[in-house]
Amino acid sequence: MTESHAERRRFKRIAFDAKTELSQGQNSWPVELVDLSLKGLLIQRPTSWLGDPTQPFSVEIHLGSEVEVHMDVDLSHEDNGQLGFVCTHIGLDSISHLRRLIELNLGDEAELDRELKALAED
Repeated sequence: MTESHAERRRFKRIAFDAKTELSQGQNSWPVELVDLSLKGLLIQRPTSWLGDPTQPFSVEIHLGSEVEVHMDVDLSHEDNGQLGFVCTHIGLDSISHLRRLIELNLGDEAELDRELKALAED
C-alpha cells in the first residue's frame, strides 16, 4: 500500500479470524479473512478462484453460532494473493454486529464515532 493510499484510509482495519464465505452467483468459496472494517474486507485469494471482478459478490462472516455479518461487496483490488472488497450494502442487523466488533477492537468510542460519521458521508 502506498503512503498516500494509507493516508486516505478513513476506516481502521482490524485483523480478525472468522469462518468466512464469499459467493457470486452459483459459485462460492470458503476464504481466509485477513481483516475487515466498516467499509469492507481483505481476504486471501482462494486457490480455486474463478470470480468475475466486474460482477458483485456476497460475503458471510460467521462471528458466532447465531451471529453473522452479511455484506454485498465489489472487488476493489487484488494484490499479493489477497483480494480487497468494498461494501456496497449491509443490513441493519449485520452493521450492528460489525459495529460492536469494531468498537470492541478499537477500544476508542471517539474513533468509532468518527468512522460511523465517515461511513454516513460516503
